[in-house]
Amino acid sequence: MLYCGGMAVKQKKAYIVTVDMGYGHQRAVYPLHDIAAAPEGLAHHIDGAIITANTYPGIPKRDRTLWEGGRSIYETISRMKKLPMIGEYIFGIMDYLQRIEPFYPRRDLSRATLQIKQIYATIRHGWGKDLIDRLNKHPLPLVTSFFTVAFMAEEHKYKGDIFCICTDTDVARAWAPMYPQQSRIRYLVPNRRVKERMLLYGIRTEQLFITGFPLPKENLGKDLRVLKESLGCRLANLDPEGRYFKKYEHTIEYYLGARYCNMKANHPLTITFAVGGAGAQRDIGVAILESLHEHIDRGEIRLNLVAGVRQDVFRYYETAVRSMHIQRLHQGNIVILYGETKSEYFRLFNEALLTTDILWTKPSELSFYAGLGLPVIMAPPVGSQEDFNRDWLLSIGAGFTSEDPRYTNEWLFDWLRSGWLAEAAMNGFMNAPRNGAYHVADVALHGKKSEIEDVHLL
Repeated sequence: MLYCGGMAVKQKKAYIVTVDMGYGHQRAVYPLHDIAAAPEGLAHHIDGAIITANTYPGIPKRDRTLWEGGRSIYETISRMKKLPMIGEYIFGIMDYLQRIEPFYPRRDLSRATLQIKQIYATIRHGWGKDLIDRLNKHPLPLVTSFFTVAFMAEEHKYKGDIFCICTDTDVARAWAPMYPQQSRIRYLVPNRRVKERMLLYGIRTEQLFITGFPLPKENLGKDLRVLKESLGCRLANLDPEGRYFKKYEHTIEYYLGARYCNMKANHPLTITFAVGGAGAQRDIGVAILESLHEHIDRGEIRLNLVAGVRQDVFRYYETAVRSMHIQRLHQGNIVILYGETKSEYFRLFNEALLTTDILWTKPSELSFYAGLGLPVIMAPPVGSQEDFNRDWLLSIGAGFTSEDPRYTNEWLFDWLRSGWLAEAAMNGFMNAPRNGAYHVADVALHGKKSEIEDVHLL
């Protein structure tokens, strides 16, 4: 029997399979929970019917150990990056092994890397077979946000269709299988550059679908009403002197609609700072807090510090807030966003974005959230893929590299007066794909093959 949210499945569903490594792979599938099904007992109750390949109930001890080794090494090295001298050196080695080669000149990049060969050797010794055997009892389309799961499905003879969501604006060779020309894995890619990249890796054109990255449906709304209302209010905060609106009034009205122009802000200027899954950049959040605390005290700014599911990050922020007595002065202008589970965190985070004016984060998978009309201030990237995400945000005009966070109280207001952040919000709304969750379902469940047309090559 298959279940979705405790109910037997009747309508079209898919197995939505992710991994618990950081936030990116789980964030990518969270908007797909409404199409997720799972064999009884396979998915965690707290995550609905979404299956987590490295922690599902009943996973063999050997499989869990293999998964855990990779996850803990990545998170440990990410946190070690801040250590003097040795941290950068160790992280550099890991980053080199996962690097994305320069795109130009175009050339054949289909040869399997050492990383791919090691993954396949482990899979062929039985890694992942238990999961695929369970799913094969009642095969449905399998949609995963992690390439290793797709490789497992193909190697262990999964009977259903296999789809893999790419979670960055460019991807390394590790995302393509050992023998890409022969693979039946279908890739759901966020932009044209990833499609072009996968062609260089040897994936056949008919196996590639440009869908965009899945964004939360609750932040879009029917006919984009929720998104447009959020963006209309946001522009009022981001363009306090009306410089951007005066220059681009007709453009705003054309793309956003007259109904959402000239809206009044219903909240103070709100910044959401989000750390990654390893919590390595938490100190930037405190630097922002210290720089803006007088504006927060006066109720002019609201700051959301995102701790995710990490209690240590929550306590770190809580200590910093108490040391400045900010909660005592203005309860509610500081929010430390924390969830007991990833699902709870994603829900709280998406809710907070409805009244967020500026998203400040490293250029992770959250770069795609520019499609919600959010200007992105970028913290330093962590890893090769984030360098490419940064370049993508800059190319579509939706993001800025942050100045020194210790002086946020100076440069942030210059940016606001200039209208730059309002322009970035509109650029993200106009240039970044936002309906990825719907396009993924169209391809995986309904066999539609049309692609998003209005996406940039880079």
